[in-house]
Amino acid sequence: MELLTSLVIMLVLVPCFESLPGVRAQSTATSPGSSSTREEAKALDALLQQYAYRALVNPKTGTIYNATHLPSNLSGIEVAALRLRSGSLRRKGFHPYNEFEIPKGLIGRQYVERLVLVYQNLGNRSSRYYPLTNYTHLAPVLGLLAYDGSNLSASNLSELDIDASDGPILVKFRAVKLVPHGAVAKCVWFDLQGSSNFSDVTGGNTCSSFQPGHFSIVVKSTAPPAPTPASPPKRGPSPSAQGKGEKENKKVWIIVGSVVGGLVLLVLLSLLVLWMRKYKQKKKMQQMERAAELGEPLQMASIGDTKAPAATVTRTQPTLEHEYAP
Repeated sequence: MELLTSLVIMLVLVPCFESLPGVRAQSTATSPGSSSTREEAKALDALLQQYAYRALVNPKTGTIYNATHLPSNLSGIEVAALRLRSGSLRRKGFHPYNEFEIPKGLIGRQYVERLVLVYQNLGNRSSRYYPLTNYTHLAPVLGLLAYDGSNLSASNLSELDIDASDGPILVKFRAVKLVPHGAVAKCVWFDLQGSSNFSDVTGGNTCSSFQPGHFSIVVKSTAPPAPTPASPPKRGPSPSAQGKGEKENKKVWIIVGSVVGGLVLLVLLSLLVLWMRKYKQKKKMQQMERAAELGEPLQMASIGDTKAPAATVTRTQPTLEHEYAP
């Protein structure tokens, strides 16, 4: 009985274990922050400083030298260098320097005898190195950075902090895109730390600042309102989802069928064992009754109103121990 029960339990549990679902691993991934863009811009400044200094071959003070041997990966960018004496720049200023007008009274926080003003025009690469969230560039980013001009073969120089004391540095952009209808153009100045500062545009193309850095004209991006999506028609489950559901239902029915079938088989086996036990007991009783019927029958005698078995053979007659009669 116990062996049959164990077999039934095994038959019921095996399909259940086979239907357990698996577990899938998930991965995730991360995106770079804005600090990487600032690092790229600083690396570009250092690289353009080297190319600007290479253009200063036997330079003359107050003469603009354009860098003409930029690599192909910097195509579209313009670089120039201007070497000046600090005292002359403070007394006279310098203008025009391409799009920049440098007023007199320019004072450096670190004193150097000679300085080099490096001009940058990032062209179509402006948005890559100086992106602004929710803003669009209407003009290329122009840069004006000051470096120590005592050693023209130096590289990786730090920018000099200079301030315009008598008047602002003017930036007159030559190519400015049309301002979208209803929008307002703004000047943006990126200081040496990478922070952006906004101000009003004057004359349609002019920005001003009291410190060097990078400059551009931008406008807020206006995305058209998205149309209201129409409610999609109700669809039935996709064929793949329907097929998957049918497979799951099939597994459930297999499990249910296995459990019910096992229970039915267990009940049937229990009933079979009970019937065999009763059959053996009945068979034994019949054999005992048959054996009793085959023995010597006793005669029945009436004693009053009651019948009782009586022996037909009398008791053994007594005999004398001697041959003679008394």
